[in-house]
Formats: sequence, C-alpha cells, structure tokens
Amino acid sequence: MSETPARTLPAVLLANSRSRPDDIALRHKYLGIWQERTWQQLADEVQKLAAALQQQGFCRDDALLVISEPRPQALLIALAATWLGSEAVLLEPGLPKAQVQALAKELGSRFVFAEALEQVRLLVDLAPPPQLLIYADSRGLGAVAAGFVQAYDTLLDRPQVFPEALASERDVAFTFYRPGADGRFERQRIRHDELLREARQLIASERLGPHEEALAARAFATGGQVRYLLAPWLLAGFRLNFAENGLTRDNDRRELGPTLVAGTRGTYERLYRLLQQRLPEPGSRRRHWLELALRGGPGHLARWLGHWLVRRPLRDVIGFSRVRAPLLLGEPLPDEIAAFFAALGVVVRTWPDAASWQATEEVAIEPVDGWVEERSGRRP
Repeated sequence: MSETPARTLPAVLLANSRSRPDDIALRHKYLGIWQERTWQQLADEVQKLAAALQQQGFCRDDALLVISEPRPQALLIALAATWLGSEAVLLEPGLPKAQVQALAKELGSRFVFAEALEQVRLLVDLAPPPQLLIYADSRGLGAVAAGFVQAYDTLLDRPQVFPEALASERDVAFTFYRPGADGRFERQRIRHDELLREARQLIASERLGPHEEALAARAFATGGQVRYLLAPWLLAGFRLNFAENGLTRDNDRRELGPTLVAGTRGTYERLYRLLQQRLPEPGSRRRHWLELALRGGPGHLARWLGHWLVRRPLRDVIGFSRVRAPLLLGEPLPDEIAAFFAALGVVVRTWPDAASWQATEEVAIEPVDGWVEERSGRRP
C-alpha cells in the first residue's frame, strides 16, 4: 500500500528525515568552507526551534516576522513557525531602516528573526518591543542590553521535547507585503496546499529529482522563491546551497555549478551585464567572430568549436556550466537577453508568481518615505 502524500511543509520535511536521513539536504558556505546538514539534522533543528518558540509563548495566533538575507537560520526558523500551525512573514531585507521599523511596528509583531545587528538595534527601539527578538549571530550581541533579544543558537541549547506538527494543509504558511498602486497595503498569503501543488507541477515539468544542486542566492522574501525553490526542494529532496553572502554569490555559483537556478529578471539581467563586460567591443572584428560562433555555423566541427571556445567558457563565468533548469520567477526577460542566453544553450523558462495580491480592506494606507503603513494593530 502506498503512503499518503504529505500535505504540509513540515510533514514533507519529516518524511524526508525518515526516508533519506543521511542525505545532504542543505549546505551553507561560512568563512569559505561549505557546512553541511542532513535531512535528519534539519528536521531535528526545526523541531528544536519550534519547541523553543512554543516555550516562549508562540502559538497559532502569532506570526513570525523574518528579516534576513538568504541563510539557513532564516529558512529553518520560518519552517519552525509553520510547524506550530502559524505563518512566517518574510520581509525584503534591503528596505530602508525607517521602513522596516514602521512596518514591524504596524504589524504588531511579537516574534521577530533578524539577521543583522543593525536590524536588531532598530527593532529594540520599537514601542512596545517584540516579546522575542531572535538574532542570527551571537557576535556583537553583548552590545544590545535587552533581555528579550536572544541569539539563534541559544534556542537550540535547551533540553526540549519535540512538539507535534500542528500545521494543516489549508493553513497559511507564508505572508508577504508590498505597497499597492491604489494607495492600499497589499498582502499575499500562500497556503501549504498551494505551495505543494505548484511545486509538484514544477517538479514534473522540469523533471527535478534528488540529484539536483540549487543555489539560494536571494532572500526568500517573494512568493516565487517559496513556490519554485523552497517547496520543490522539500518535495524533490535535492540539495539547497546558500552562498556565503551577496558579495560572494557569483564566485560561490561558479564553484558550485548548480543544475537548478531560480532567479528573477534582475538576476538574469545582472548576469547578462556581467557577460557583456567580458565580451569584445560591439562592432569589432573579434566581436563579429564571437557572435558567429554563438549562432553556430553549419557542420559538426563548427558547432563543437563554438561550444568549447565560446559557449562553455561564457557559461563558466556565471556558474552555468551544469545548469539544466534555468528558471525565471515572475516578469519575463527582454527578448534580447532571452535570445543571448538561448545562444549560450541556456533556455530560460518563465514561471509566473501565480498568487494574487490583495489590498487589506479594513485598513487605510498612508505613504511614508516611499513606503506605506498599515494602520492596524491586528496580526499580519
């Protein structure tokens, strides 16, 4: 008899820890060295975090606000929130300080995960402050004199009893916010069943399996990232890799050579510009010959030379030497850029962010320095 398919993200994680406990699920480059975690280690860490949150009073009626660049701690504590039947509110980390503070205050977030010490100091000044502010790295934490601020690692050190997974398939797993064009604050909420349904479609269409290598080079602060990278990672059971930081992501991608890339239009445009800087000047004789090689001349020899002398070296520059599933999340590429990647043998497939954004009906929105405020004390 076949097993019943897992219906929530925590259930999928738990299933992976039982079916492939010793397989490497996640790697993070830290101080130049790749650190590895197995599926069993991930499941244990998520459950420890869920227990620690529960001990601090976190429950279904709460939401965890996550402000972070891509790093394993942010992903795992977000999954811990979903483990308890609640949701993670994923906020773009590049927002100006005043906007982050205003948004956190208006959302009334009692539980917050922040990556940078600068963000911790900003959120400490909220009135009222969060009940629990979790800091990703304990270095420098001594400079913050607030008892409700705790380092991520301290949540894992306590003796704990793993809590039961409380999530159900119709529960909201992730929530996103953005300012709307109509002057209202827009919210996007994505349920477990939506994530898993769309992940299965992606896995079937792209033929993804546990052998894939993917790089998480952007924060999980968009619906597309959780739909087409996070959920497929759990379902297909492949390896998810985190770059050391935003400055090293291109070098880390070249070193890794991922088979799956899930980027935005901005990602591909940035890589396109990087390649253009490596090419001869437009109109030069060298550029003419290079473009001929990219188009591919007739005959096996011409195609072979074009691959090894032009296409392969250019793909190596951006870490696309092994990529077979180049995904574009959201807005499609301009024709010129899409054609250039296709000439390299990288046929980018667009996967739109299918969820709708809805203005919150019960609140009024006022612009604040290019951002918006939600005039409500209600939870996200």
